[in-house]
Parts: sequence; C-alpha cells; structure tokens
Amino acid sequence: MPRNYTQIASSIALLLSYFFGASALAQDVSPDPQPAIQPVAPSSPQAANLWSAEAFAQTPQIEKPQLSPDGTQVAGLVMSGGEQFFSITNVDTAQTAFIGVGDMDINWWRWVNNEWLVVGFGAPTKVAGRDWYLSRVASVRADGTEIKTLSPRDAAQDADDVIWVARDGSPRILLSYQTSIYVSDRGFWPRIDEIDVATGRRRAVQNGRAGVMDWYADASGFIRMGVGYSEDGRFNKLYYRDPGHASFRTVDRARTADRQVVAPAMFLEDGNSAIVFDEDSDGFDALFKFDLTTLERGEKLYSASGSDLGGLFVDRSGTRLLGVGSGGEDGGIHWFTPEMEALAAKIAARVPNSQTQITSLSADQSRAVVYVGDASAPGAYFLYDTADESMRLLTYVNDQIGLRRVHPVRTIQYRARDGLRISAILTTPRDAGKAMPLIVMPHGGPYAHDSEQWDWWAQFLADRGYVVVQPNYRGSSGFGAAFAARGDGEWGLKMQDDLDDAVTALAELGIADPERVCIVGGSYGGYAAMRAAQRNGDRYRCAVSFAGVSDLNAMRGYNRRFLHSEARNDRLSEQAPDLKEVSPINFAEQFSTPILLIHGREDMVVPYAQSREMAEKLEKAGRDFEFVEFPEGDHHLSRYEDRLRFLELLEAFLTKHNPARP
Repeated sequence: MPRNYTQIASSIALLLSYFFGASALAQDVSPDPQPAIQPVAPSSPQAANLWSAEAFAQTPQIEKPQLSPDGTQVAGLVMSGGEQFFSITNVDTAQTAFIGVGDMDINWWRWVNNEWLVVGFGAPTKVAGRDWYLSRVASVRADGTEIKTLSPRDAAQDADDVIWVARDGSPRILLSYQTSIYVSDRGFWPRIDEIDVATGRRRAVQNGRAGVMDWYADASGFIRMGVGYSEDGRFNKLYYRDPGHASFRTVDRARTADRQVVAPAMFLEDGNSAIVFDEDSDGFDALFKFDLTTLERGEKLYSASGSDLGGLFVDRSGTRLLGVGSGGEDGGIHWFTPEMEALAAKIAARVPNSQTQITSLSADQSRAVVYVGDASAPGAYFLYDTADESMRLLTYVNDQIGLRRVHPVRTIQYRARDGLRISAILTTPRDAGKAMPLIVMPHGGPYAHDSEQWDWWAQFLADRGYVVVQPNYRGSSGFGAAFAARGDGEWGLKMQDDLDDAVTALAELGIADPERVCIVGGSYGGYAAMRAAQRNGDRYRCAVSFAGVSDLNAMRGYNRRFLHSEARNDRLSEQAPDLKEVSPINFAEQFSTPILLIHGREDMVVPYAQSREMAEKLEKAGRDFEFVEFPEGDHHLSRYEDRLRFLELLEAFLTKHNPARP
C-alpha cells in the first residue's frame, strides 16, 4: 500500500461554496420556531413531473460530520463536483481543508485532539495473486498541511484498528494491526503499538496472541481484554487481565453457534466497571454494567420494550455513558443524563414537526452537530450553539431535494400465514389511491432490518407511482433473539413466505393490486428476488436482483478464503435443509417471470460470478432476463454513476413489465 495514498486538493482555503454550496454555514434557522422540513405541494413542479433520477442517485453531500473537541471544526466525507473529499472546516472562519480520496475508501475518522485526527482508509489490492482488502490508518493535521500514514510498512490486511485515544489532549493512540496475511505466521495475530500521531513515533505495547483478533483497552490505555477464536471459528474465548498484570487468563468460553462471549462496549473511568450489551430474560438486547473485579454482569441500565438497542453515545473521554439507541422504528436515543435530555429537548423545540438527532458533541457540550430529517426527507445537518440557541445550516444531505418531504413512510404490521407478526416499512406515493402497483423490497443481510429512515430506492420507486413494502421477515435483527432464530433453516422457504404474505395483506387492505406486483432487492434481497422469480413467478410480474446470491454452495466455497470459514459455513449450512434445493441457479428452467440481474465487478461481499453464472443458466434455459454488469461497481452502489445507472435500468425494466402509470 503506497504511503502517498492521498493528495491535498486545497488547504485552508475559503472554499465554502465549493464545499457546501453558497448558503452553507451562513444560513440560520429563524429564531421563530417553524417546520424545518417542508412538504412538496401537490401543485409543485416536482409533484407533477416527478423528481429526476439524478436527484435520488445523489451520494450524501456529507457523511458523519464530527465536531472537534473544542467545537470549532467539523470533519466529514463530502461530495463536490462529483468527487469525494475528506474535509475539515472551521465553522467560525469558514476556512476549509480538502483532502482528495481518489480510489481509496475512507471508512471512519476520529478526532484525537483539536489539532489532529486519525482516519481509516482502505482499498482492494492484489496480494500473492489474490484480491485482498487492505486497511490502513493515517493522521491528518486539522489545517490539512500534514498527513502521516501510521500503519507500518509491514502491515498486512487489517491495520486500522484504533482501540484507544489519549484523554489528556496529547496526540497518542493505540493501534492494533496485523503484519502477515498467513494464519500460520505469528504476525497474523494483531499486535498493538502506542503511536504519537503528530510525530509518528511508536512503541510496542502488546505482542500478538494466537487466536486473538480483537483487543480492548481500558480508560487508562491498559490492554485489559481480548477476544479470540479457534482456527475454525467454532469456539470463541474471552481473555482478561487485571491492571498491572502481564499475563491474560481465559474467563469465558463458548461455542460460536450458541453465543458470543460478552466483551465491553466501553470501559468506565473508575477502572473497575464496564458497559456491555447482553441478552435480557425477554430475549431482547439490554444494556448492563459489568463488574471487572468479579467479571460478572451487574445492574441493568436500560432496555427497550419489544426491541433490541442501537449503539452507544459517549462523551469525549470515552468513559462516560450519555445515551443509547433506544430501538424502535424512529431510531431515537435514550439519554442517561439530565443535561443531555434538556439539550435534546431544546433542539427538538427549535425545529418542530421534524425529527432531530444529536450526532456529535464538543467536549463541553456547548455545541452539537444535529441531523434534521425523517424517513420522507433526506434532511440536513445543523450546528447548534447553546450560547444563543442558534442553529446554523452545515449542509443538506441531498442538495436537490433539501429539506422537502417527498413521499410518506410508516410502519405497518401484518400476520404471516403461520400467524407470526411481521413488521414492515411502507412507503406510498403522496397522491396514492386504492389498489396501487406494488414493489416488495426485502432487505439484505439477512440479519439486518429496515426502519423509518430515508431510503433512496424506496423513495424513487414511490416517486414513480409504486407502493413499496419492506418486510422485516423472520430472521431479521432488531426484534429479539426468538424472532431472529425463526429464520434458522428458512432461507427461501418461510422467509420467502413472509414476503409473499405482505402482498396478500396489502391487497386485503386495499392498498395494493395483487396482479401488479414486482420484487426488488439487493444482496440477500437480491437472492429473495431470484427465488421469487423461480418459486413464485405467478405472484410477481417481474423481479430485480442487485448483487444477489444465486448459489449458496458456491458461497460456501467463497467463504473458505476467509478466517473462521468453518464456523461461517456451519451457519450458512443451517439456513436450509438442503442448500441446493433453495439455490435459484439450480432451477433456471423454473423461472417464470422476467428478471433483471445487476452486479458490480468490484463487489467484495458477493462475488460477481453469482449473477453472471445465473445469467448464463437463464440464457441456456431460454428464460426472459436481462443482465447488466457495472465494471467499477461495488456491493454498496458507492459511486454516483452506478447509482444513477441502477435507477435508470430499474425504471425502464419496471415500466416495461409493470407500469405504474398509463
């Protein structure tokens, strides 16, 4: 991996309009409370003539904006002129540093102090004749004048795991990294160095330990825990040592198929306590204290009724718990401190009739980056200042749609044929009538779930006149262990039934026309679209698969390239009584509905061959299909060009086989 992985496009330049658009950081929300998100009026040009595909295909104008500890600077990944940059802007002076990304992925970033950040980046690279994804970490001076690659020259594939940042303001981190791609080498198991990000000087802290891939440091920077796996991945262990001790001991061990050992989500400042996520007695995730002196789970801090929890929100020291994702459909946060509760309430009052979420805080909590938006609007980021309660616009997420509401979204419930209650996200055209054409859109994963958040696929389809339902079929995450377990052994079977039953439910409610239904999905959702075209073609007029899996046994072979593949393949083998019987590639002659297959050649998650070989089988069987490859496309449609082409292909295919409008 070359050290000159990026170039500075413009340092400390007054390029506000180039970065955010002319009004960014200068536009205040009126002191008088008013709706921040505006609906599209029925008579507006957008409502009459539809939004363009270009509008929905836009990549976010900024991703994960993070405030510096003193609240004067915002760092984020931004789009400008069709190119992606990592950017740091002084919110008071509007001075901006741009760092060109090129072909690299910027995966995360974190402030170390007010002068320095660390940034994780990566890219697919040929190593020993095979494609590997190599990750690295660099330090960036906030004014953009210096960049240092901190991962050493002998670093292997995973070399960007920053497990600790100094709390005293000094530019020190702990970096865990590999030095070999071969599991038989000692360097395969991550070691840890302490690094001064300003000078690049480093010292060894912890040698690698066979089996241990994940290390955990407490608030002082002492390595307290490690999580290890057997070589086949079928067993996992938790290692622990007390402060001042050199040796680790095994304190927990489990079969991976049964459970994962419980590792800290964060360490508290007292050195004797941690915070963990663990399954509660009702089968849902809850938040608990963990006693490091007894190594036992303690007081339950929070649980959400009928839902698993989201991630933690912690203070700048990383040792004080401020909030946790509260679960449910709206993605809200449960706050643990009165100060944060009051701050969140004040912000919400400034923009009524909108959803607000604090995404980043200054160290003294006097400034916050706030996202304003909801499932029907891509939204915008604002800077809130407690001194005068002002909210300054940083940038729109989508500068064409801005703060306009497009099409309404709500959560519905329906019963599967065996009585199981299924939650689904329903997006409807603003002018929806009765018995509308329907798109069933299953999520990927399948251990994932859809919620009431802006979804550019669903909104585009609703804009073209379709009702869109996104079922959280059995096996989805977020609804407790028992619901997830109901998906075991049901790939292409009862999980598929849940999708079909959404059509029945919406038809009975008069929302959808059961004779005008197509299925569209990506990844596992792409598999479900293929399976529907093969198994239930009489129910669907057409199917669209993006980056879908067609051959589950071939995926087992692909998985063997990776560490712990045995455990991964054990899990995959359990997803159906016979993987061959639920793999669409084996039944090309049974496809009875037209299908569009789209796949990116640079997909590192589901091999491109999964769609190409499916297309070959469909051609040989004389089925009705289209196959399109994206030469530079990845698994996530990261490029604007691929997003736009995908929407154009999708619209043309649906119009041909299931037109929404005369």
